[in-house]
Amino acid sequence: MSGVPVAVVTGSNKGIGLAIVRALCKQFPGDVYLTSRDPARGQAAVAELQQEGLQPLFHQLDIDDLQSIRALRDFLKDKYGGLNVLVNNAGIAFKVNDTAPFAVQAEVTMKTNFFGTRNVCTELLPIMKPYGRVVNVSSMVSCKALERCSQQLQQKFRSDTITEDELVQLMNKFVEDVKKNIHEKEGWPNTAYGVSKIGVTVLSRIHARLLNEQRKGEHILLNACCPGWVRTDMAGPKATKSPEEGAETPVYLALLPSNVDAPHGQYVSEKTVHPW
Repeated sequence: MSGVPVAVVTGSNKGIGLAIVRALCKQFPGDVYLTSRDPARGQAAVAELQQEGLQPLFHQLDIDDLQSIRALRDFLKDKYGGLNVLVNNAGIAFKVNDTAPFAVQAEVTMKTNFFGTRNVCTELLPIMKPYGRVVNVSSMVSCKALERCSQQLQQKFRSDTITEDELVQLMNKFVEDVKKNIHEKEGWPNTAYGVSKIGVTVLSRIHARLLNEQRKGEHILLNACCPGWVRTDMAGPKATKSPEEGAETPVYLALLPSNVDAPHGQYVSEKTVHPW
């Protein structure tokens, strides 16, 4: 078993994920794993960084596939005895002009962005080492979507005592309400991506609370963050930030020094804690 520290970035063969891997290769004192669903794309991204003189490693990971997540978990446990840094970056967004019915968009977006991310956390949080750092890439869209929820939903999503089961029920309810075309009547905003990222932000708050309760003294810090509006396949060419600029806050949180105990359980944008 290697004593080398190890970092993993999900969905990192392009865009912000690739920029996070690039920065970690330069700053993290250990092995950095670039992951992607498609091994060919992942290997091509690794080769691109190798040409820059960096040494990322590759592991296949499809966050929609529990077996794929568990294979990564077992690999990390066997080779490194656990994990030091996890950046949950993988996610999807339908284009504005996509013709897929909103019910399909809601189900597919929720499956990856919320449930896929949750599965990664379920499998990998237990193998986080003391002083580990977990970063869930959310979005400023989650704040805007939260403001457009009914007061009742806002109260639930802002609650300091909401459980993971209750959050899962709410995310499933959104998808079901969309299918019945009653989501607006039920107080939901008209954005599947936004609601999925509300889920990611609230899940981060819940998991941070559980870490405090179950692993106090291990100094594991877990936060959600907004990278900003970044020029990627997802956001398009008009966005204001480069992928490198978008990577700054996730990388900052991934590399929080071992002698700090905050931020933890926060929503962070531009390296600053923002109220949820």
